[in-house]
Amino acid sequence: MKFSFMNIGKRYRLEEKFNKADQDLKAGKIEAAVEAFEAILKEDPTFGKAYNHLGWVFETKVRDFENAEKNYKLALEHSPAYTAVYKNYAILLSTLGRFDDLKSLLEKAKDIPGMDKYTLYNEYAIMYEQLEEYNMAVNYYRDAAKATMNDKIMRAAMDSIERCNIKMSL
Repeated sequence: MKFSFMNIGKRYRLEEKFNKADQDLKAGKIEAAVEAFEAILKEDPTFGKAYNHLGWVFETKVRDFENAEKNYKLALEHSPAYTAVYKNYAILLSTLGRFDDLKSLLEKAKDIPGMDKYTLYNEYAIMYEQLEEYNMAVNYYRDAAKATMNDKIMRAAMDSIERCNIKMSL
């Protein structure tokens, strides 16, 4: 896509609308946020971040997993460098027990600049714990703990290791 000042201006306006809608979402103004995301997509159907946020609403607020996945896929198609969609879609795939699809998604996410390593390792760990492959889960939780600088998150990873060790002894 060729950039011009007009394109930059339009993109800036859409980003401003998106940020406002994101704040509405965080404030629990779900309907207003959804309307704003839909308006953004009407103006620019390639604005992938709006698809991600709609996917999140469908997944967590409406529990419509089919539409959530459709929106996550559109977000990946239009904004493949947007790291949030990898985490959100990974959680959906984990919830649905679609571990082959989850592994594929996480492998793609590894190559995304700025992707949080903690998130990747933690999603792998959760997957392996659900698959009852506790040694693999422990290894990934250990990697997750090493990848974070947040003490609370690190303790959560360490608690997950302890949980897996207990499960292995059952």
